[in-house]
Amino acid sequence: MNRRKFISSTLAATGGLLVSRSEGNAQRLSPKPFTAYDRQVRALLSRMTLQEKIGQMLQAEQDKLAEGDIEKYSIGSVLSGGSSDPKSGNSLEAWTNLYDSLQSQALKTRLRIPILYGIDAVHGHNNVLNAVVFPHNIALGCTRNPSLVERAARITAIEVKATGINWTFAPCVTVPRDERWGRTYEGFGETPELARDLGAAAVRGFQGKDLRDPLSVIACAKHFIGDGGTSFGTGPRNKLLDRGETKISEQELRSIHMQGYVSAIRAGVGTIMPSYSSWNGVKCSGNKRLLTELLKNELKFEGFLISDYDAIDEMPGDFKTQIETSVNAGMDMFMVPKKYTQLYTLLLELVNEKRVAMSRIDDAVNRILRVKFATGLLDKDRSPLADRKLHSSFGSAEHRQVARECVRETLVLLKNDKRVLPLSKNLKRIVVAGKSADDIGNQCGGWTITWQGKSGNVTGGGTTILQAIKQGVSSNTEVVYSRDGADASHADAAIVVVGETPYAEYLGDRASLNLPDEDVAAIERVKRAGIPTVVLLFSGRPIIINRALELSDAFVAAWLPGTEGRGVTDVLFGDYRFKGKLSFSWPRSMDQIPINVGDSDYRPLFKYGFGLAY
Repeated sequence: MNRRKFISSTLAATGGLLVSRSEGNAQRLSPKPFTAYDRQVRALLSRMTLQEKIGQMLQAEQDKLAEGDIEKYSIGSVLSGGSSDPKSGNSLEAWTNLYDSLQSQALKTRLRIPILYGIDAVHGHNNVLNAVVFPHNIALGCTRNPSLVERAARITAIEVKATGINWTFAPCVTVPRDERWGRTYEGFGETPELARDLGAAAVRGFQGKDLRDPLSVIACAKHFIGDGGTSFGTGPRNKLLDRGETKISEQELRSIHMQGYVSAIRAGVGTIMPSYSSWNGVKCSGNKRLLTELLKNELKFEGFLISDYDAIDEMPGDFKTQIETSVNAGMDMFMVPKKYTQLYTLLLELVNEKRVAMSRIDDAVNRILRVKFATGLLDKDRSPLADRKLHSSFGSAEHRQVARECVRETLVLLKNDKRVLPLSKNLKRIVVAGKSADDIGNQCGGWTITWQGKSGNVTGGGTTILQAIKQGVSSNTEVVYSRDGADASHADAAIVVVGETPYAEYLGDRASLNLPDEDVAAIERVKRAGIPTVVLLFSGRPIIINRALELSDAFVAAWLPGTEGRGVTDVLFGDYRFKGKLSFSWPRSMDQIPINVGDSDYRPLFKYGFGLAY
C-alpha cells in the first residue's frame, strides 16, 4: 500500500478525524464537561488581579523555586522534571512531605487557590523508589488490550495520588515513524490506531469516571502534534530526530498523528502538551493554526495547554517575543522551571503594552481553573493535601500483580525452533547469561528514578529476570548466572538477556541500532556449549538482531518490561501463553530504517503485528 492510499484509508476509517462539539461531549466519560464549571470559574476570575491571573499561568520546578515565591507570585503549578527529587531523597514519605509543603504555601495566598503538581509518571510513579514500574508504552502496544492499559494507568494514578501529586504528563500518544528516535518507546506503536485506542484507555485509567474521585489524577496527552514524524537530520542534537521538523501535509498530519488526541479529548483529557518539534517550519509551541484553530476550535478541547520543559526557549526571537508568540498562539500555562519570574514580568508588560489581549489571559486562566474545579481542588469541604492512608497500597503485591499481567501480554515470540519454549521448570541446570539478566535498571529503561534512567539496582520491590527464574523453577533446578556466557557447559538450557541500556528523550537518538558486540559475544559463548539457547531482548525499539537471531533457538522481544520480571518467566516456563503482537515493523538492516506498514517497498524482517504462539 502506498503512502497516499494509507492516508486515504485511515481517513475513511475515522471519518476524517473531525469531531463536533456534540459528538465530543456525547462520548466523554467524565460526568461533566469542563465548561460545566465556567460559572464557578467566572466568579473566581472576577476577584483576581492581573498579577494573580498571570501567576496561575506559571509552572516552576520545585527544586528551582525561591523561598516564598509561590505566595509572592500566586504560582498556579509546580513540577518535578525527570530528576527533580525531594532534597531528603526519593522515598514515598519524602515525596509526600514535599507535595504537602508546597501545597500548604499555595493555601496561604490571598485567594487560596491550590497548585497543580505535575510529574512524568509515564510507566508507573517512576520517580519514586519502590513504586510499581510498568512496561513502557511500546510494550503495551503489543497487547492490543485497552482494558489492561486502563488498569495499568489506574494503578499508576493511585500510586501518584499516594504522594499527593495530582497531575501526570501522560499518556504519550505519539506515533513514532523512525526507530532511531530516542522516544520511540513512549509511543504505543507505529500506527495511529494504537495511539487512538490505547491512549484513550490510559486517559480513562488516570482520570477515572470522575476527576473528583480522590484516586484520580489529571492526564496530559502529548506531544501535540507530529513529534513522532520528524525527519532525520532536523533535530538540534547532531541533527538527528528529537525536537526536529515534521515535513508533511496537513492531511497526513491528521491521518497519522492526530487520532490519539481526538480519542483523548473524547475521553475527557484535562491537559495537552504541545511538542518541542516543528511542523513545516513553525514550532508547535507557537503555532496558532494547531493550538487554537485545530485543537481548541475544531476539536473542542476544553482543558488547558501546558508547554514542555523550557520549550518556548527554542522558538525564534528573544524571551519576550517567544512568550508573546506562544501565548497568542494559544498556550495557557508555561513550564518555565527557572525563568518563572522573568515570564511573570514580561507577560505583565505584554498585556500592559496591548501585545497580548486581556481576553487571551482570561481564556487561559479560565481553562486552568476549569480543571482545578473539576478535580475538586477548590472544594471548601475537602483538603488538597495528600491522603496518607494511600501509603499502605503503594508498591503493593496487588499493584504488582497488575504489572505482572501487563508484562505477560507484552512479550512477542519472534522465533521458537524445535519448540524450545516453553522451558520445563524441572531441568537440572539452567545457565542465565547476559548483562541485563540481573539488572533492574536495564529492565525498566529510561524515565526510571532519573530522567535518562541508568543500569544497576535503581529501585526496590521488583524482580530481575535472574531472580524470577530462581523463584519460578523447581527447588531441584540449579540456576547459574554467567554474565558473559562463559560458564554454560553441562547445562540443559540457557537464557541470555541482552539489549539496550537506559536512555530517554534527546540523548536517546541513535544513528545506529545494532545490538552491542558484548551481547552478541555472550550469545556466541553460550551457543558453543551446544545447549538450547533462549535470547531475551530488552529494547525501547526494534533493533538490528540478525546475528543474535541466527544463533538463538528461541528469541523473545521483551521490550522494557519494568519491575515485574516474574511476568516474563510466567510465559517462558509455560504458565501462560505468548499473546504479544509487534507494535512496530522490525527492520532487517539500518538501510531499511525508517520502515512502516504501508510503505511501497515493505519487506521487514518481521511484519507489524507478527508474533508466534505456543
